[in-house]
Amino acid sequence: MDVEMMKQRQNFRNVWHTDLTHSIQGDTPYCCFALWCAPCASYLLRKRALYDDMSRYVCCAGYMPCSGRCGESKCPQFCLATEVFLCFGNSVASTRFLLQDEFQIQTTQCDNCIIGFMVCLNQVACIFSIVACIVGIDELSEASQLLSCLANMVYCTVCACMQTQHKVEMDKRDGKFGPQPMAVPPAQQMSRFDQSTPPAIGYPPQGYPQHPPQGYPQHPPAYSQYPPGAYPPQYPPPGAYPPQAYPK
Repeated sequence: MDVEMMKQRQNFRNVWHTDLTHSIQGDTPYCCFALWCAPCASYLLRKRALYDDMSRYVCCAGYMPCSGRCGESKCPQFCLATEVFLCFGNSVASTRFLLQDEFQIQTTQCDNCIIGFMVCLNQVACIFSIVACIVGIDELSEASQLLSCLANMVYCTVCACMQTQHKVEMDKRDGKFGPQPMAVPPAQQMSRFDQSTPPAIGYPPQGYPQHPPQGYPQHPPAYSQYPPGAYPPQYPPPGAYPPQAYPK
């Protein structure tokens, strides 16, 4: 099921508002916050992704086998806090999948390469640590520690950029930048049968001058009788019809 969903995400037409390489420029203060306080950022982003409705919360956004089996409905805030502290990587990935499925967003090849490099580096560091423990060579142990430190630095940096990417995308969703949502038109007053006169909406109020001010064209003068005496003209005109050169 997860493989099918990943294939479907590759066919999505929308893209992230900012990719991972430019997420730091998109919101530098929040990227620093996500770097130094990553679980707190993950908690706030998941809650915001759910439109602050914690009754919709499911562990790992429903993408893991444990989802819906942890008693989330009884205390969703505590379950979310437990998720972001004990399963931080899953919490970030679940929020990402939640936004992708909601807005039909695909991940670019560059972002996939960055995330894949992070995962592979962590796997290699784990393998080196296991080998160093088995062999017991000091040089190999030091190399594995350096590799683990590098993998942790890459992991924390990429997760901070991912969370900043999620935050910028939800800023776009909520209309905090770019085209603003359409304003609600003002309420219109309608006439009712129990009103003596209809409301004067679109009409000049009482006391408004009925005649245009000086400088505006006046109405044409009214005729004393209708139709006027010279209308319609007499045909044919006397004495001028037919013309002299007209054949009889």
